[in-house]
Amino acid sequence: MAATEKLMWKVYAGAIGAVTTIVAQKVVTKVWVASTGDNPPDPNDPETPLTQALIWAAASGLGVGVAQLVMNRYVARRWVANFSHPSPGRLRNKLDF
Repeated sequence: MAATEKLMWKVYAGAIGAVTTIVAQKVVTKVWVASTGDNPPDPNDPETPLTQALIWAAASGLGVGVAQLVMNRYVARRWVANFSHPSPGRLRNKLDF
């Protein structure tokens, strides 16, 4: 594969991944506000109850992780549809260990 194709893949996946993460975090925050009526807690604040901090961390992590998974699958499908071969790189997300 050409170096330009690898570079194009990194820019394409990186830009879409960044936008997806930002949008997912905003959606999770809006859902939190709609369901609780309060702004999301700061998990690092010692005054925040531990259960509330854990619920927020789990909700935001799950929301962003699922959004990235969906984005990775979408981007890989679009790449194959446009170039008729698999992408030159593997996408990573927060769910990878």
